Formats: sequence, structure tokens, C-alpha cells
Amino acid sequence: MADAHPHGSGPLGERGRHKLCVAPMMDWTDRHARAFLRGFGPDIVLYTEMVTAAALLHGDRGRLLAFDPCEHPLALQLGGSDPDELARAAELGAAAGYDEINLNVGCPSDRVQSGRFGACLMREPDRVAACVAAMRSAVSLPVTVKCRLGVDEQDSTEHLNAFIDEVAAQGCSLFIVHARKAILGGLSPKQNRDIPPLQYARVHALARRRPDLEIVINGGLCTLADAKRELAHVEGVMLGREAYGNPAILGILDTALLRPGHTAVSAGEALTRYRPYMEARLAEGVPLHAMTRHLLGLFQGLPGARRFRRTLSEQGCRSHAGIEVLDAAVAAVDLPQAHAA
Repeated sequence: MADAHPHGSGPLGERGRHKLCVAPMMDWTDRHARAFLRGFGPDIVLYTEMVTAAALLHGDRGRLLAFDPCEHPLALQLGGSDPDELARAAELGAAAGYDEINLNVGCPSDRVQSGRFGACLMREPDRVAACVAAMRSAVSLPVTVKCRLGVDEQDSTEHLNAFIDEVAAQGCSLFIVHARKAILGGLSPKQNRDIPPLQYARVHALARRRPDLEIVINGGLCTLADAKRELAHVEGVMLGREAYGNPAILGILDTALLRPGHTAVSAGEALTRYRPYMEARLAEGVPLHAMTRHLLGLFQGLPGARRFRRTLSEQGCRSHAGIEVLDAAVAAVDLPQAHAA
């Protein structure tokens, strides 16, 4: 699929390219979701779901690394704690054509902890630094880190500063900071996204302390007002659940933050841009539901949105469901004719 509006703001290694990002989200930001979200703006930075280095080295790397050219600018998020494995995985990502390699130091799930990566690595800044050094030696792409404010009892400003300083010393110049700590004992990943309080001021303080670094803030951001407030303190904002559950917000943010003077891409226009991608994947045998499951929040608040969701959920799962299911779902929504898919 040709990009609806090719990105032209320079490579991700250039400072200022991460002003608006969509977070990596397990089971959500797969290649189909990313192709859809790209329709809202050419320069929004998209991130893959976390892929473990071990899975890339020993599994179906073709499937794990697959993406459509329309997804650029696109970062591959890796999980792992072995510098050599991560270096080899980064090489595979670079060879596949990704624009950035991001190391996950924020995921709090039990499965991730048992593999000694994710948020628990915030207790081991020396190991994270070694991983970053190994990846930077292996690839010429930017190597970035996504982390939290801390983990369990190790969540002081001193701990955070020491972590950032040690990893930055190995050449990582961009940190995406989820403005919560992780609680690894007793909370589920979902609870870790809600229960630990947001502490934006601590991320602001980090940005002031290390103006040489590019700090992107993540966590609880939902509106243009949220984004503008945070961009007074940091260089970029990353939306997660809101971008997925209410994707039309990305059109508003893209226009306001990245392309002033342009008209915001509407929900209907983004769906029109996604349709050729869907038709191409259907021809390859991809089930319709694999692509339409990412659309359920698209028209929230509009007349007919409930019927849109129900049509996709009930009919999209049927074997041999085709693009006509999408057409029937869209027909239920009260949209301007020009925006119909």
C-alpha cells in the first residue's frame, strides 16, 4: 500500500521527531492497527508491540518483524536483558527496515519479570546500560528506552536520576517515561496502568535536569489540552489506550502539534485510507476480524456507533467475511458522504 501522505520530517534520530507518539501495547498495536493509525498523520511515531529478543532469534522472525511501508516512521520495541541477544535482535530489526530500536524497561507483567526484563530492569541500570551499548554498537539506528519512574520501593528521584544517567552515558539520548512507578508484587499489568499515581512533575524535573536528553512523557494523556500542557515541559507526548480506544484524537493532535494549518483527518477519512490496506490483506488470506477489531472505538459518540461496533463484532468474525461487512458497518454511522469508506 502506498503511503497516503509520505512522511518528510527527517529520520527519527533528529531531535524533535517524537513530539507525538503512539505507545507500544501488547495484543493491540499489531501491524494492522499501526497501518490504520498511520492514516491520521504522516509523522506520528508508531511503536510495535514488544517483541522479545529470544523470540526473534529462535522464532518466526518473518512474522514477528512484518510491517507495511505505510507504517513509517516506525520503532521496533524489544524485550530482553542479554546484551548479545538484544544486539542480534536489533540487527534483525535494522535489516527489516525499522527506523528505531526501543528497549522495554517498563512492562510489569509476571511473564516479563520471569524473563528478567521489563520494569524489573530498573533495578539493574548497569545491565540496561550494557544492553543499550551492545545495541548501539550493532546498529546505526537510534536506540531508545521506555521506562517508568521506578519500581516497588526503588522509586525515589535519586534512583530515577541514577538510572537515566547510567543508561544515557552509553549513548541513549531519548527516554520515554511512563509517569508512574511499577508495582511488581500484587498488581496486574492493567492495575499497574491505573493504581500507581501519575507523577508528571517528576518527569518535568527530569527534563529540566537533563536538557541534553529528549524526554517523551507517557501515561494518562487523553486530550489536546493534556498534550499542550505536557509539551510545555517535555519534548514529546505518547498516547496509549486513548489513541487505541478513541483513535480520532490522533487526527486532532496531528494537526495541532505537527501540521498546523492542515485540516484534521477525520475518522471517516482515516478509514478510507485504511481500506486499500484491508483489501490487500484480505486477498492474502488475512481474516477480516484481525483488522476490524482495531476499529471499534473509531466512531464513538456519533449516531450509529453502537451498530457499527456490533456489525463488525458479530459479522466480522465469520469465516470468509469480506469488505462488505465493513461497508455495512459504516452505513450504520451518520457520516458526511465524503467521509464514507
